[in-house]
Amino acid sequence: MQITNLGKAGPRTSAFGLGAMGMSGSYGPSDRDESIATIHAALDAGITLIDTGDFYGMGHNELLIAEALHGRDRDTVQLSVKFGALRAPDGSWLGFDGRPAAVKTALAYTLQRLGVDHIDIYRPGRLDPDVPIEDTVGAIGEMVQAGYVRHVGLSEVGVETLRRAAATHPICDLQIEYSLVSRGVEDTILPVLRELGISMTAYGVLSRGLIGGHWKPGTVAAADDFRSHSPRFQAEHVDRNLALVDALAKVAQGRGITTAQAAIAWVAAQGADIVPLIGARTRTRLSEALGAADVAFSADDLAAIEAAVPRDAASGDRYPKPLMAMLDSER
Repeated sequence: MQITNLGKAGPRTSAFGLGAMGMSGSYGPSDRDESIATIHAALDAGITLIDTGDFYGMGHNELLIAEALHGRDRDTVQLSVKFGALRAPDGSWLGFDGRPAAVKTALAYTLQRLGVDHIDIYRPGRLDPDVPIEDTVGAIGEMVQAGYVRHVGLSEVGVETLRRAAATHPICDLQIEYSLVSRGVEDTILPVLRELGISMTAYGVLSRGLIGGHWKPGTVAAADDFRSHSPRFQAEHVDRNLALVDALAKVAQGRGITTAQAAIAWVAAQGADIVPLIGARTRTRLSEALGAADVAFSADDLAAIEAAVPRDAASGDRYPKPLMAMLDSER
């Protein structure tokens, strides 16, 4: 596993990260033992960056990671944690809280659940429209000064917010969705990240499994699976999207790699300042995804992939309308 710097202000970390959200029910039930085994396999493969959120399973994900890290060397792992999402007991989304007092309270609970004395990268999960980003980032900065946080990150924010946040405190990375079928970041956000020396941690590199080569026509997601509400998986969109996956699969087969490996390697090929987050829930999927680390594309390969999956060819938004409205990055 190659090592990279997470922005000019951030830590040295693995070139791929592990996104743990799916281990806490976002895509239907997960097996706890297999989830822990997958985290162990990722660490053994050289992944050092583990991404979570305190609202993933309402604390379940952090407790799971704490169990998986028991007995491991804390200093060899970078824990990236999102906070601020408000959820009801039924799992529904109620908004976001970026007030300084809420920042510090959320951090206190996260430290307790993870069983650690600091968080490597702490970030608001979304922008709170009622709280200036300077206040939210400033509060995290105070926690950096106090030793409870090492670095400040952001998630799904736009250019104006990026600039204001970076003027308040050094930002190491922006976490945002980026894949062959989600490329809006390329227009203005990615250039500004590079101008400011901020890396990208890319989630959704397989578009929640849509372009991984394993989602089959006619598959029906369970009611508690995010994909049952995701526009791209709905009947009016999914067949068109799977036609793109079929085209990508043909290119991948020509290279002797899987569809998922082609999609992940494409993201990694867009720059050394982009760290793909692998959202594997099982060791089998993790092993397949890690095979992308050994893929080097030629210019012809990249052209063939983009011909198979043209920019803006995906059908349907990446989130349902109410959640899209919460994305500062989409404004």
